[in-house]
Amino acid sequence: MSIEVKVSSLRLKSPVMNASGVLEWSPIAAKKLVDAGAGAVVLKSTTREARVGYPQPRIVSVPGGFIVAVGIANPGADTVSTMIKSFKEAVGDTPVIASVAGSSLEEFIEVSSKLEDGGADAIELNLSCPHFKGGGLELGQDPVFVREVTRNVSSIVKIPVIAKLGLTDKVVESALKALEGGAKALTLINTIRAMKIDIYTKKPVLGHKFGGLAGEAIHPVAVRVIYETYKETRAEIIGAGGVKDWETAIELILAGAKTVQVGSAILYRGEQVITEIIRGIEKYLWIEGFKNINEIIGLAQRD
Repeated sequence: MSIEVKVSSLRLKSPVMNASGVLEWSPIAAKKLVDAGAGAVVLKSTTREARVGYPQPRIVSVPGGFIVAVGIANPGADTVSTMIKSFKEAVGDTPVIASVAGSSLEEFIEVSSKLEDGGADAIELNLSCPHFKGGGLELGQDPVFVREVTRNVSSIVKIPVIAKLGLTDKVVESALKALEGGAKALTLINTIRAMKIDIYTKKPVLGHKFGGLAGEAIHPVAVRVIYETYKETRAEIIGAGGVKDWETAIELILAGAKTVQVGSAILYRGEQVITEIIRGIEKYLWIEGFKNINEIIGLAQRD
């Protein structure tokens, strides 16, 4: 039985990886994910200049998950480029995917190029952060911009480009444009724009007021988006959104995802959740009589 998958030119020993937002800037943290069985590690989103992020509080619990607004805090492209070497040394032959955020086409190009120079194995374009003013979902909801970003970045880097798209009315159209622009895979979906108000202070709880809803509450949305996008594109999809156990991971794969990302479950339960998900997937394949995980990708859509 094989659970190895290939996303573009990346070979993953398992179909489970972390979501970008949960990995701290620590090679040790990355190694823990790989030791738990992660098939790839995804770095936090990087911008041209360093960002300190949004004021506290940055996270608040809500039914079914939490709302987070960190503000893409990162040390900047030059620093991250030099850090990638230490991440790669820590994780061995496991692919390191760099996440790139920006507020302009030029920034996406510049940062992607620098992170490729630093040794990244792939670039994930963050076109979906719901609380990044001037970037993220504000740009990613425009299919034409999505195509231009992927086209320009794909033309200057030699490593695979992955477009991370969020929930919009045009998500399938944006997916098609990303693929048209040269994206080798899609990550679907990101957190969903949300907020919480304290009824006693009568004010928003988060320092930034708005944030992204993460956790199991968004899982059915992710299933729907992945199902519809795979049906229209047959693209290689990295599924994300409320993956908390092997059942929710299998659901995304049956909908059309080739691999899955785990975010909030790692924050709640630690890296061991990756091991639990992998073991559950292996047991499911054995019980259901499949020899290879690729046999069940998009199976919910087959006649």
